[in-house]
Amino acid sequence: MELNDAVIAITGGAQGLGLAMAELLGARGARLALVDREEEGLARAAGQLSEQGIVAEAFLADVANEDSVARCFTEIRDRLGPVSGLVNNAGITRDGLLVKAKEGRVEKTMSLAQWQQVLDVNLTGVFLCGREAASQMVENDLQGVIVNISSISRAGNMGQSNYAASKAGVAALTVTWAKELARYGIRVGAVAPGFIETEMTSSMRPDVLEKITRGVPLGRLGQPEDIAQSVRYIFENAYFSGRVIECDGGLRI
Repeated sequence: MELNDAVIAITGGAQGLGLAMAELLGARGARLALVDREEEGLARAAGQLSEQGIVAEAFLADVANEDSVARCFTEIRDRLGPVSGLVNNAGITRDGLLVKAKEGRVEKTMSLAQWQQVLDVNLTGVFLCGREAASQMVENDLQGVIVNISSISRAGNMGQSNYAASKAGVAALTVTWAKELARYGIRVGAVAPGFIETEMTSSMRPDVLEKITRGVPLGRLGQPEDIAQSVRYIFENAYFSGRVIECDGGLRI
């Protein structure tokens, strides 16, 4: 896919991985629709990109809300034109053990709210945004690309029943959509990051972060730019579809 002048929507685009993707894709000429629910962060990110000569506009939306997503993509189309690219990057964590017990007595369980919040954003949000983007691509005869952000946790990770399930679902959607949308010339791929140095990991306890880092064969956390490069590869490689790129420093071999 030719990135120059392509309209690409990036959810969770106000910071972290989303902003790194925006910088890399924007530097190659893409016109960016940054989608997030944090108004101040969005304005800051759009301004930062504009200072670099990148066309980027801010769009407020709750990706877990169907009406909000529909309005957002209509606004993107009206202001920038129909999307030919989408990065489903928005995601949250609400970690906790399924059951926590001491001496045979259950003290705490993962709540339904913890489960549902993560599934709503990480999986339903991907579905809603993917559906809107694909509809615009088909209706405007655009051979576009959808990139979903999964995680190495999709294989299962202790304390993350909700997150692991959501990211496994994202990987399954990627394969399904690649098969369904190929007839319209639309490619779909995914990136599964390992532990990346973002706002999320910086909030961890130093001892926990050090233990995680020691477990990575390359001996360090990844950078947001590493994931952005994987996303760019999917956009630009015209024969890539239906697969998940693991970018994790060798953590899962």
